[in-house]
Amino acid sequence: MPIDAPALAFTQAERDAVYRAIFERRDMRHFAGGSVAPEVMRRLLTAAHHAPSVGFMQPWRFVRVASSALRTQLQALVEQERVQTARALGQREDEFMRLKVEGLQDAAEVWAVALADGREKHIFGRRTLPQMDLASASCAIQNLWLAARAEGLGMGWVSLFDPVAVAALLQLPAGADPIALLCIGPVHGFYEEPMLQQERWAKRCPLDELLFEDAWGQPLKSLLDQATAAKEHTI
Repeated sequence: MPIDAPALAFTQAERDAVYRAIFERRDMRHFAGGSVAPEVMRRLLTAAHHAPSVGFMQPWRFVRVASSALRTQLQALVEQERVQTARALGQREDEFMRLKVEGLQDAAEVWAVALADGREKHIFGRRTLPQMDLASASCAIQNLWLAARAEGLGMGWVSLFDPVAVAALLQLPAGADPIALLCIGPVHGFYEEPMLQQERWAKRCPLDELLFEDAWGQPLKSLLDQATAAKEHTI
C-alpha cells in the first residue's frame, strides 16, 4: 500500500519556513560586530552536528577562534591566498581584487572547521569515494548556515587559505585538514541575491540545464509532465 507523503509532511507554515531559510541563506561578507549568545551558538553547532554523514563517520571538528591575535594571523593567510588567487585569474585579477572575500575582523564569531584525523579507518561508503568525508562535513556546514539564517545571523564560508599553514596555526593533529573558516554574527541586512551574482561575478545557472535523465546530456522530461501523466494514469 503506497505511503501518503502529505500525511508525513510538515504544516504549510513549517514548510514555508524551511524553504525561506534555504532561499534567503547568503554567503555573507559584511558583518555588524556585536555578539552571538552562547545558547544560540550552541543551537547552531547542534544543528551542524545533526547533519548526515557517510557511514555515520561524523568527520567534522569545530575550533573556535577566540583570540584576536589569531584572527589577525588567519586574516593574513587569507590575504596571501587572495593575492595568489587574483594572479591565477589572469584577466579577471583586478575585478577579483575589488570583491570582499572575508569578514574575519568584523564577525562576532569565527570558527574553523576541519576534517578529523584518523579518517582512513572509515571505509563504509568511502572505499571508492574517499572524498565523502568532505561531502559529509559540508552537510554539517550547510546545516549550521541554515540555522544561522533562521536565527537572523549571517554566516560566510572562507576557503581562501593554505590548509597546511592554517593547520599549523591551529595546531591540528597530523591527518586533520582545515576546510573552512566560518564568520558568524549579526549583519545589517542580507543581500537581496548572492553577493557574487550581485557583483556580476557569476550568476545562478538555470535548473533545467543541470537535470538529465538516464544519461548525461539527455534532457530530463519535464517533472510537471511526469506528474500530469501519473495523475492521468490513476484516473
